[in-house]
Amino acid sequence: MNSTRLVRAAIAGLALTGLLSACGGSDSGSGGSDAASGPVTLPFWGWANGQDAVVKAFNAAHKDVRLKYTKVTDQLTMQKQLTNAVKAGNAPCLVQNTAEYVTSWVAQGALADITQYVGSAKDKFNSGSWSAAQVQGKLYGVPTSSAPNFTIYRTDVFQKYDLKAPTTWDEFIAAGKTLKKHGVKITNFAGEDPSTLEVLAMQAGAHWYAINGDSWKVDFQDAGTLKAADVIQQIIDNGLDSTLSFADYAAVQRNYDNGGTATRQISTWQMAGMVQNFTKSFGKWALAPWPTFTGEAAKTPAGTNLTGSVTLVTKQCAHQQQAAEAALWMSTDSGAVKTMASPTTGNGVMPALADSNAYVDEAISQKLLGSNYDPAKKVVTDSLNTVTTDWTFGPDWTAMFTELQSGWAKVVSKQQKVTDLLAHMQQWTVADLKSRGISVEG
Repeated sequence: MNSTRLVRAAIAGLALTGLLSACGGSDSGSGGSDAASGPVTLPFWGWANGQDAVVKAFNAAHKDVRLKYTKVTDQLTMQKQLTNAVKAGNAPCLVQNTAEYVTSWVAQGALADITQYVGSAKDKFNSGSWSAAQVQGKLYGVPTSSAPNFTIYRTDVFQKYDLKAPTTWDEFIAAGKTLKKHGVKITNFAGEDPSTLEVLAMQAGAHWYAINGDSWKVDFQDAGTLKAADVIQQIIDNGLDSTLSFADYAAVQRNYDNGGTATRQISTWQMAGMVQNFTKSFGKWALAPWPTFTGEAAKTPAGTNLTGSVTLVTKQCAHQQQAAEAALWMSTDSGAVKTMASPTTGNGVMPALADSNAYVDEAISQKLLGSNYDPAKKVVTDSLNTVTTDWTFGPDWTAMFTELQSGWAKVVSKQQKVTDLLAHMQQWTVADLKSRGISVEG
Protein backbone atom coordinates (compact mmCIF):
# COMPACT_ATOMS: atom_id res chain seq x y z
CA MET A 1 0.00 0.00 0.00
CA ASN A 2 2.62 2.60 0.82
CA SER A 3 4.83 2.04 -2.07
CA THR A 4 8.31 2.89 -1.08
CA ARG A 5 9.63 -0.55 -1.50
CA LEU A 6 13.28 0.47 -1.31
CA VAL A 7 15.00 -1.77 -3.80
CA ARG A 8 12.56 -4.53 -2.88
CA ALA A 9 12.28 -5.81 -6.43
CA ALA A 10 16.03 -5.75 -6.86
CA ILE A 11 17.07 -7.34 -3.59
CA ALA A 12 16.53 -10.97 -4.55
CA GLY A 13 19.68 -12.53 -5.94
CA LEU A 14 21.79 -9.37 -5.76
CA ALA A 15 24.88 -8.65 -3.74
CA LEU A 16 23.33 -5.49 -2.36
CA THR A 17 25.59 -5.48 0.67
CA GLY A 18 28.52 -4.85 -1.66
CA LEU A 19 26.64 -2.04 -3.35
CA LEU A 20 26.12 -0.32 -0.02
CA SER A 21 29.26 -1.18 1.90
CA ALA A 22 31.44 1.18 -0.12
CA CYS A 23 29.49 3.98 1.55
CA GLY A 24 30.32 2.77 5.01
CA GLY A 25 28.78 -0.65 5.36
CA SER A 26 25.41 -2.01 6.42
CA ASP A 27 26.44 -4.00 9.50
CA SER A 28 24.02 -3.06 12.24
CA GLY A 29 26.40 -3.34 15.19
CA SER A 30 25.39 -3.60 18.83
CA GLY A 31 25.13 0.06 19.79
CA GLY A 32 25.65 -0.70 23.47
CA SER A 33 24.00 -2.82 26.10
CA ASP A 34 20.24 -3.34 26.19
CA ALA A 35 20.35 -4.75 29.68
CA ALA A 36 19.57 -1.57 31.56
CA SER A 37 19.36 -1.98 35.32
CA GLY A 38 16.92 0.87 35.74
CA PRO A 39 14.88 3.44 33.83
CA VAL A 40 16.53 4.54 30.60
CA THR A 41 16.01 7.71 28.61
CA LEU A 42 15.78 7.49 24.83
CA PRO A 43 16.36 10.74 22.90
CA PHE A 44 13.83 10.99 20.05
CA TRP A 45 14.01 13.51 17.21
CA GLY A 46 11.04 14.28 14.98
CA TRP A 47 9.15 17.07 13.27
CA ALA A 48 5.52 15.92 13.06
CA ASN A 49 2.77 17.68 14.96
CA GLY A 50 1.33 15.49 17.68
CA GLN A 51 4.51 13.63 18.52
CA ASP A 52 4.96 15.48 21.78
CA ALA A 53 1.52 14.25 22.87
CA VAL A 54 2.40 10.69 21.87
CA VAL A 55 5.63 10.93 23.86
CA LYS A 56 3.71 12.09 26.94
CA ALA A 57 1.33 9.17 26.56
CA PHE A 58 4.22 6.74 26.19
CA ASN A 59 5.98 8.08 29.27
CA ALA A 60 2.77 7.86 31.29
CA ALA A 61 2.35 4.22 30.29
CA HIS A 62 5.94 3.08 30.93
CA LYS A 63 8.02 3.14 34.09
CA ASP A 64 11.33 1.72 32.91
CA VAL A 65 11.74 3.63 29.65
CA ARG A 66 11.24 7.31 28.96
CA LEU A 67 11.33 9.23 25.69
CA LYS A 68 12.97 12.66 25.52
CA TYR A 69 11.52 14.45 22.51
CA THR A 70 13.24 17.14 20.46
CA LYS A 71 11.32 18.78 17.63
CA VAL A 72 13.28 19.42 14.43
CA THR A 73 12.09 21.96 11.86
CA ASP A 74 11.45 19.58 8.95
CA GLN A 75 12.72 16.46 7.22
CA LEU A 76 15.50 18.20 5.30
CA THR A 77 16.81 19.86 8.44
CA MET A 78 16.67 16.44 10.06
CA GLN A 79 19.11 14.97 7.53
CA LYS A 80 21.63 17.74 8.20
CA GLN A 81 21.34 17.57 11.98
CA LEU A 82 21.50 13.79 12.02
CA THR A 83 24.61 13.85 9.83
CA ASN A 84 26.32 16.13 12.34
CA ALA A 85 25.18 14.03 15.30
CA VAL A 86 26.39 10.77 13.75
CA LYS A 87 29.79 12.30 13.04
CA ALA A 88 30.00 13.63 16.58
CA GLY A 89 29.02 10.27 18.05
CA ASN A 90 25.91 11.56 19.83
CA ALA A 91 23.05 10.55 17.56
CA PRO A 92 19.64 10.20 19.23
CA CYS A 93 18.22 6.72 19.75
CA LEU A 94 15.07 7.32 17.70
CA VAL A 95 14.67 9.43 14.59
CA GLN A 96 11.59 10.24 12.55
CA ASN A 97 12.39 10.02 8.87
CA THR A 98 10.86 9.31 5.50
CA ALA A 99 11.54 6.15 3.57
CA GLU A 100 13.68 7.64 0.80
CA TYR A 101 16.50 8.24 3.29
CA VAL A 102 16.66 4.74 4.80
CA THR A 103 19.05 3.30 2.21
CA SER A 104 21.40 6.28 2.57
CA TRP A 105 21.57 5.98 6.35
CA VAL A 106 22.11 2.23 6.18
CA ALA A 107 24.89 2.82 3.65
CA GLN A 108 26.55 5.18 6.11
CA GLY A 109 26.36 2.60 8.89
CA ALA A 110 24.18 4.90 11.01
CA LEU A 111 21.24 2.57 11.73
CA ALA A 112 20.75 -0.49 13.91
CA ASP A 113 19.27 -3.73 12.65
CA ILE A 114 16.24 -4.19 14.92
CA THR A 115 14.75 -7.22 13.18
CA GLN A 116 15.25 -9.45 16.21
CA TYR A 117 13.32 -7.07 18.44
CA VAL A 118 10.23 -6.17 16.41
CA GLY A 119 10.35 -8.33 13.29
CA SER A 120 7.48 -10.46 14.58
CA ALA A 121 5.12 -7.44 14.27
CA LYS A 122 5.15 -7.64 10.47
CA ASP A 123 1.49 -8.64 10.16
CA LYS A 124 0.37 -5.51 12.00
CA PHE A 125 1.45 -3.32 9.05
CA ASN A 126 0.58 -3.04 5.38
CA SER A 127 3.24 -4.65 3.23
CA GLY A 128 4.45 -1.50 1.48
CA SER A 129 5.02 0.38 4.72
CA TRP A 130 6.84 -2.58 6.22
CA SER A 131 9.11 -2.77 3.17
CA ALA A 132 9.87 0.94 3.51
CA ALA A 133 11.62 0.32 6.83
CA GLN A 134 13.84 -2.44 5.43
CA VAL A 135 16.98 -2.75 3.36
CA GLN A 136 18.17 -6.14 2.18
CA GLY A 137 15.57 -7.89 4.31
CA LYS A 138 16.75 -6.26 7.55
CA LEU A 139 14.53 -3.93 9.56
CA TYR A 140 16.02 -0.60 10.60
CA GLY A 141 12.92 1.11 11.95
CA VAL A 142 9.20 0.83 12.46
CA PRO A 143 6.80 2.30 9.86
CA THR A 144 4.59 5.07 11.16
CA SER A 145 2.49 6.21 8.23
CA SER A 146 1.24 5.63 4.71
CA ALA A 147 0.87 8.47 2.24
CA PRO A 148 -2.17 8.48 -0.05
CA ASN A 149 -1.71 11.25 -2.60
CA PHE A 150 -4.30 13.48 -4.24
CA THR A 151 -5.15 17.02 -5.32
CA ILE A 152 -6.88 19.46 -3.01
CA TYR A 153 -8.43 22.49 -4.68
CA ARG A 154 -10.54 25.57 -3.99
CA THR A 155 -14.06 24.80 -5.13
CA ASP A 156 -15.21 28.43 -4.98
CA VAL A 157 -12.36 29.63 -7.18
CA PHE A 158 -12.87 26.83 -9.71
CA GLN A 159 -16.63 27.43 -9.82
CA LYS A 160 -16.17 31.18 -10.21
CA TYR A 161 -14.18 30.66 -13.40
CA ASP A 162 -16.22 27.70 -14.67
CA LEU A 163 -13.44 25.16 -14.15
CA LYS A 164 -13.53 21.52 -13.15
CA ALA A 165 -10.90 19.67 -11.15
CA PRO A 166 -8.16 18.70 -13.67
CA THR A 167 -7.94 14.99 -14.37
CA THR A 168 -4.76 15.21 -16.49
CA TRP A 169 -1.67 17.39 -16.43
CA ASP A 170 -2.73 18.92 -19.74
CA GLU A 171 -6.01 19.97 -18.12
CA PHE A 172 -4.05 21.22 -15.11
CA ILE A 173 -1.96 23.52 -17.30
CA ALA A 174 -5.04 24.71 -19.19
CA ALA A 175 -6.82 25.51 -15.93
CA GLY A 176 -3.71 27.33 -14.73
CA LYS A 177 -3.76 29.56 -17.80
CA THR A 178 -7.37 30.48 -17.12
CA LEU A 179 -6.70 31.22 -13.46
CA LYS A 180 -3.67 33.33 -14.34
CA LYS A 181 -5.92 35.76 -16.23
CA HIS A 182 -7.62 36.45 -12.90
CA GLY A 183 -4.49 36.76 -10.80
CA VAL A 184 -4.65 33.26 -9.32
CA LYS A 185 -1.84 30.70 -9.42
CA ILE A 186 -2.68 27.02 -9.82
CA THR A 187 0.23 25.69 -7.77
CA ASN A 188 3.24 26.70 -5.68
CA PHE A 189 6.84 25.72 -6.44
CA ALA A 190 9.06 26.48 -3.46
CA GLY A 191 12.63 27.07 -4.56
CA GLU A 192 14.06 24.83 -1.85
CA ASP A 193 11.78 21.86 -2.54
CA PRO A 194 12.43 19.83 -5.73
CA SER A 195 10.07 17.06 -4.66
CA THR A 196 7.65 18.11 -7.41
CA LEU A 197 10.19 17.04 -10.02
CA GLU A 198 10.84 13.77 -8.23
CA VAL A 199 7.23 12.74 -7.78
CA LEU A 200 6.16 13.65 -11.32
CA ALA A 201 9.12 11.69 -12.69
CA MET A 202 8.14 8.76 -10.48
CA GLN A 203 4.56 8.95 -11.73
CA ALA A 204 5.78 9.06 -15.34
CA GLY A 205 7.69 5.80 -14.91
CA ALA A 206 11.17 7.22 -14.42
CA HIS A 207 13.97 5.39 -12.62
CA TRP A 208 16.71 7.68 -11.40
CA TYR A 209 18.39 4.77 -9.64
CA ALA A 210 18.27 1.08 -10.48
CA ILE A 211 20.39 -1.96 -9.76
CA ASN A 212 21.96 -3.75 -12.70
CA GLY A 213 23.85 -6.84 -11.60
CA ASP A 214 26.37 -5.66 -9.03
CA SER A 215 26.26 -2.00 -10.09
CA TRP A 216 23.98 0.98 -9.67
CA LYS A 217 22.52 2.44 -12.84
CA VAL A 218 21.78 6.18 -12.84
CA ASP A 219 19.43 7.85 -15.33
CA PHE A 220 18.04 11.34 -14.77
CA GLN A 221 17.19 11.76 -18.46
CA ASP A 222 14.94 8.80 -19.23
CA ALA A 223 11.64 9.21 -21.06
CA GLY A 224 9.59 9.42 -17.87
CA THR A 225 11.73 12.13 -16.35
CA LEU A 226 11.66 14.20 -19.54
CA LYS A 227 7.87 13.87 -19.68
CA ALA A 228 7.64 15.17 -16.12
CA ALA A 229 10.12 17.94 -16.91
CA ASP A 230 7.94 19.13 -19.78
CA VAL A 231 4.91 19.57 -17.50
CA ILE A 232 6.92 21.51 -14.93
CA GLN A 233 8.58 23.68 -17.57
CA GLN A 234 5.23 24.62 -19.08
CA ILE A 235 3.94 25.67 -15.67
CA ILE A 236 7.03 27.80 -14.99
CA ASP A 237 7.31 29.30 -18.50
CA ASN A 238 3.66 30.34 -18.44
CA GLY A 239 3.92 31.83 -14.95
CA LEU A 240 1.25 29.57 -13.51
CA ASP A 241 3.03 28.97 -10.20
CA SER A 242 3.59 31.01 -7.08
CA THR A 243 7.09 30.66 -5.64
CA LEU A 244 6.60 31.05 -1.91
CA SER A 245 9.22 29.41 0.28
CA PHE A 246 8.18 27.08 3.04
CA ALA A 247 10.72 28.91 5.16
CA ASP A 248 7.83 31.34 5.65
CA TYR A 249 5.25 28.68 6.32
CA ALA A 250 2.65 31.15 7.54
CA ALA A 251 2.84 33.10 4.28
CA VAL A 252 2.33 29.93 2.25
CA GLN A 253 -0.75 29.04 4.25
CA ARG A 254 -2.16 32.59 4.01
CA ASN A 255 -1.75 32.44 0.26
CA TYR A 256 -3.89 29.29 0.03
CA ASP A 257 -6.39 30.61 2.55
CA ASN A 258 -6.78 33.89 0.63
CA GLY A 259 -7.21 32.12 -2.71
CA GLY A 260 -3.92 33.26 -4.20
CA THR A 261 -3.08 29.68 -5.16
CA ALA A 262 -5.89 27.29 -5.94
CA THR A 263 -4.51 23.73 -5.75
CA ARG A 264 -1.98 21.52 -4.02
CA GLN A 265 -0.87 17.96 -4.77
CA ILE A 266 -0.59 16.58 -1.27
CA SER A 267 -1.25 13.75 1.14
CA THR A 268 -3.36 13.62 4.28
CA TRP A 269 -0.60 14.83 6.60
CA GLN A 270 -0.20 18.13 4.72
CA MET A 271 -3.83 18.97 5.34
CA ALA A 272 -3.02 19.43 9.03
CA GLY A 273 -1.14 22.68 8.33
CA MET A 274 -4.14 23.99 6.44
CA VAL A 275 -6.51 23.16 9.29
CA GLN A 276 -4.24 24.75 11.87
CA ASN A 277 -3.51 27.95 9.92
CA PHE A 278 -6.59 28.83 7.87
CA THR A 279 -9.18 31.36 9.00
CA LYS A 280 -11.20 32.15 5.85
CA SER A 281 -11.62 29.18 3.55
CA PHE A 282 -12.95 26.32 5.65
CA GLY A 283 -15.52 24.29 3.72
CA LYS A 284 -14.27 25.60 0.37
CA TRP A 285 -11.83 22.78 -0.39
CA ALA A 286 -12.38 19.43 -2.09
CA LEU A 287 -10.26 16.44 -3.04
CA ALA A 288 -9.71 15.06 -6.53
CA PRO A 289 -7.46 12.29 -7.83
CA TRP A 290 -3.86 13.12 -8.68
CA PRO A 291 -3.75 14.27 -12.35
CA THR A 292 -2.56 11.67 -14.85
CA PHE A 293 -0.49 12.03 -17.97
CA THR A 294 -2.90 12.13 -20.93
CA GLY A 295 -3.90 8.67 -22.09
CA GLU A 296 -2.43 6.90 -19.06
CA ALA A 297 -4.15 5.08 -16.22
CA ALA A 298 -4.34 6.57 -12.76
CA LYS A 299 -1.00 6.40 -10.97
CA THR A 300 0.09 8.28 -7.90
CA PRO A 301 3.69 8.76 -6.81
CA ALA A 302 5.00 7.65 -3.47
CA GLY A 303 8.30 9.37 -2.98
CA THR A 304 10.02 12.09 -1.00
CA ASN A 305 7.88 14.15 1.37
CA LEU A 306 4.78 12.29 0.14
CA THR A 307 6.03 8.94 1.24
CA GLY A 308 5.27 7.16 4.48
CA SER A 309 7.39 7.83 7.53
CA VAL A 310 9.44 5.47 9.66
CA THR A 311 10.87 5.73 13.16
CA LEU A 312 14.49 4.67 12.83
CA VAL A 313 16.80 3.30 15.53
CA THR A 314 20.40 4.48 15.35
CA LYS A 315 23.44 2.27 15.80
CA GLN A 316 24.83 4.65 18.42
CA CYS A 317 21.83 4.05 20.69
CA ALA A 318 22.93 2.20 23.83
CA HIS A 319 19.46 0.70 24.32
CA GLN A 320 18.42 -0.55 20.91
CA GLN A 321 15.85 -3.07 22.10
CA GLN A 322 14.00 -0.53 24.22
CA ALA A 323 14.16 1.96 21.35
CA ALA A 324 12.74 -0.56 18.88
CA GLU A 325 9.94 -1.49 21.25
CA ALA A 326 9.15 2.18 21.90
CA ALA A 327 8.95 2.81 18.16
CA LEU A 328 6.59 -0.15 17.79
CA TRP A 329 4.36 1.16 20.58
CA MET A 330 4.08 4.59 18.96
CA SER A 331 3.01 3.01 15.65
CA THR A 332 0.49 0.52 17.06
CA ASP A 333 -1.03 1.92 20.26
CA SER A 334 -4.59 2.91 19.36
CA GLY A 335 -4.43 6.23 21.19
CA ALA A 336 -1.11 7.18 19.64
CA VAL A 337 -2.30 6.22 16.16
CA LYS A 338 -5.48 8.28 16.52
CA THR A 339 -3.52 11.28 17.78
CA MET A 340 -1.21 11.27 14.75
CA ALA A 341 -3.99 10.49 12.26
CA SER A 342 -6.02 13.55 13.18
CA PRO A 343 -5.18 16.80 11.35
CA THR A 344 -6.24 18.64 14.51
CA THR A 345 -4.26 16.83 17.21
CA GLY A 346 -1.52 15.38 15.02
CA ASN A 347 -0.13 15.50 11.54
CA GLY A 348 -3.09 14.03 9.66
CA VAL A 349 -1.08 10.96 8.69
CA MET A 350 -2.62 7.74 7.50
CA PRO A 351 -1.29 4.95 9.73
CA ALA A 352 1.01 2.29 8.33
CA LEU A 353 -1.19 -0.39 9.88
CA ALA A 354 -2.73 -3.16 7.81
CA ASP A 355 -6.19 -1.72 8.52
CA SER A 356 -5.23 1.91 7.83
CA ASN A 357 -8.34 2.50 5.69
CA ALA A 358 -10.29 2.53 8.93
CA TYR A 359 -8.54 5.80 9.84
CA VAL A 360 -9.58 7.83 6.79
CA ASP A 361 -12.23 9.59 8.87
CA GLU A 362 -9.51 10.65 11.32
CA ALA A 363 -6.99 11.70 8.68
CA ILE A 364 -9.10 14.17 6.71
CA SER A 365 -10.82 17.25 8.06
CA GLN A 366 -14.55 17.86 7.84
CA LYS A 367 -13.89 21.44 8.92
CA LEU A 368 -11.62 21.99 5.93
CA LEU A 369 -13.72 20.11 3.37
CA GLY A 370 -17.27 20.90 4.52
CA SER A 371 -19.84 19.27 2.26
CA ASN A 372 -17.00 17.74 0.26
CA TYR A 373 -15.92 15.59 3.22
CA ASP A 374 -17.78 12.36 2.36
CA PRO A 375 -16.72 12.26 -1.33
CA ALA A 376 -13.15 12.89 -0.20
CA LYS A 377 -13.00 9.55 1.62
CA LYS A 378 -13.21 7.62 -1.64
CA VAL A 379 -10.50 9.77 -3.23
CA VAL A 380 -8.17 8.91 -0.36
CA THR A 381 -8.86 5.16 -0.36
CA ASP A 382 -8.68 4.97 -4.16
CA SER A 383 -5.29 6.68 -4.16
CA LEU A 384 -3.88 3.94 -1.95
CA ASN A 385 -4.59 1.47 -4.74
CA THR A 386 -2.74 3.34 -7.50
CA VAL A 387 0.59 3.99 -5.79
CA THR A 388 3.91 3.62 -7.61
CA THR A 389 5.66 0.42 -6.51
CA ASP A 390 8.85 0.26 -8.60
CA TRP A 391 10.90 3.25 -7.46
CA THR A 392 14.38 2.74 -5.98
CA PHE A 393 16.17 5.19 -3.69
CA GLY A 394 19.93 5.33 -4.21
CA PRO A 395 22.66 4.98 -1.60
CA ASP A 396 23.64 8.65 -1.85
CA TRP A 397 20.08 9.97 -1.80
CA THR A 398 20.70 12.57 0.90
CA ALA A 399 23.67 14.11 -0.92
CA MET A 400 21.92 13.87 -4.28
CA PHE A 401 18.78 15.58 -3.01
CA THR A 402 20.83 18.41 -1.53
CA GLU A 403 22.46 18.99 -4.91
CA LEU A 404 19.06 18.77 -6.59
CA GLN A 405 17.76 21.46 -4.25
CA SER A 406 20.36 24.00 -5.29
CA GLY A 407 19.63 23.43 -8.96
CA TRP A 408 15.87 23.47 -8.47
CA ALA A 409 16.05 26.96 -7.00
CA LYS A 410 17.54 28.13 -10.29
CA VAL A 411 14.77 26.38 -12.23
CA VAL A 412 12.03 28.05 -10.21
CA SER A 413 13.68 31.46 -10.64
CA LYS A 414 14.00 30.83 -14.41
CA GLN A 415 17.79 30.89 -14.39
CA GLN A 416 17.92 27.46 -16.04
CA LYS A 417 15.62 24.91 -17.62
CA VAL A 418 14.52 21.67 -15.97
CA THR A 419 16.46 19.75 -18.63
CA ASP A 420 19.62 21.68 -17.71
CA LEU A 421 19.21 20.56 -14.12
CA LEU A 422 18.64 16.95 -15.14
CA ALA A 423 21.80 16.92 -17.29
CA HIS A 424 23.77 18.25 -14.36
CA MET A 425 22.27 15.72 -11.94
CA GLN A 426 23.17 12.87 -14.27
CA GLN A 427 26.84 13.82 -14.30
CA TRP A 428 26.95 14.81 -10.64
CA THR A 429 25.32 11.63 -9.31
CA VAL A 430 27.51 9.27 -11.34
CA ALA A 431 30.60 11.14 -10.16
CA ASP A 432 29.39 11.17 -6.56
CA LEU A 433 28.81 7.41 -6.48
CA LYS A 434 32.22 6.77 -8.04
CA SER A 435 33.85 9.02 -5.45
CA ARG A 436 32.34 6.79 -2.76
CA GLY A 437 33.82 3.70 -4.36
CA ILE A 438 30.47 2.42 -5.57
CA SER A 439 30.14 0.61 -8.87
CA VAL A 440 27.96 2.73 -11.16
CA GLU A 441 26.93 3.07 -14.77
CA GLY A 442 25.13 5.88 -16.48
